[in-house]
Amino acid sequence: MVTLAAEQGVTEAQGNLGIMYSGGYGVQQDIVVALMWFEIAAANENVRELKNRDMLAEEMTPSQIEKAQKLAREWVKKHSK
Repeated sequence: MVTLAAEQGVTEAQGNLGIMYSGGYGVQQDIVVALMWFEIAAANENVRELKNRDMLAEEMTPSQIEKAQKLAREWVKKHSK
């Protein structure tokens, strides 16, 4: 349900997916995917996710951040009309 809402552009759901993936809540933990969702939500001006994005990025390597940003760009491109 959260994934569907996130894919439909609901920023709260996008941020919630970021939290779920960052902590492994109900999904396999994946900080790259978590940062991807935080990036997408932050691009939609979700202030809370800007903070979450920045805090998570501090714990990641530059290559992990780059990969997450690439995934976010690809997701946005695929889902924008």
